[in-house]
Amino acid sequence: MHHEYHGDPTSKLNWLRAAVLGSNDGIVSVASIVAGVAGASDSSGFILTAGIAGLTAGALSMAVGEYVSVSTQRDTEKALLVKERRELEEEPEAEFEELVGIYERKGMSHETAKLVAKELTEHDAFAAHVDAELNIDPNDLTNPWQAAVASGASFVSGGIIPLLAIMLVPDVLRIPVLIGAVVIALAVTGWLSAWAGGAHRMPAIVRNISGGLAAMVVTYGIGRLFGVVGI
Repeated sequence: MHHEYHGDPTSKLNWLRAAVLGSNDGIVSVASIVAGVAGASDSSGFILTAGIAGLTAGALSMAVGEYVSVSTQRDTEKALLVKERRELEEEPEAEFEELVGIYERKGMSHETAKLVAKELTEHDAFAAHVDAELNIDPNDLTNPWQAAVASGASFVSGGIIPLLAIMLVPDVLRIPVLIGAVVIALAVTGWLSAWAGGAHRMPAIVRNISGGLAAMVVTYGIGRLFGVVGI
């Protein structure tokens, strides 16, 4: 999943939303893995190995996926900027009229739109056009490495919670403590995701917890089944 990474308030909320979703993925993924292994075996070594493997694989998958996605967007942005600069050089009059039309569609009168377009063009024609037409800041393009690190780190920050919860308690308490830790963690990420999106908190929290617990129940059941049949 890809999000904008610029410095305006909306983009900052997108950053938060992306971080919360990455953390949420880490919680559910690693909790499901360790629950499944715990259902099949009491071995702390097996559980730890599976949890670390899941945590590492998930973080790398998130990071690589985000890097590829953001790199593609960055390439597209660069291509659009080159195209816009060429059009300004070859057809300045047509580009000016296009800018006027953009401001007219935003509600300005023709005279006002023409005046605004004229002043912005005289100040910096290229910046005016890429902002109005493309909504791109040429000095602040998306950064694939930054996005990749943030995505991987957010997954780890969530995934480490169930891993620690199941490994740092006695065997008999593993599943209850895991469930409790996951419920609390998912409640927090659900609240944060709803806050970032301006939505109601409780439905988001309930959905988050329900989905996470359902995934854990399924994988735990599979682990119990495989453990019983000895496959």
